[in-house]
Amino acid sequence: MKEKIQKVIEEKIRPYLEADGGGIEFVEYDEKSGTVKVRLQGACAGCPGARMTLSMGVEAALKEEFPEIQKVVAV
Repeated sequence: MKEKIQKVIEEKIRPYLEADGGGIEFVEYDEKSGTVKVRLQGACAGCPGARMTLSMGVEAALKEEFPEIQKVVAV
């Protein structure tokens, strides 16, 4: 599952964030809670809209691919 999540982040999510000067790093996936942990980088790390990007962008894209994911959190 971790490899599948990383692939979606690399191919579908990262290009959008990089276009705005940001980035994202997969940290871990907790199967029991369905939680994905990521680290926002670059412009995304200090951006006031990072919470919106995380929930409406990253979380939505991952949940679409993997219904078992319950939430995505930044660490």
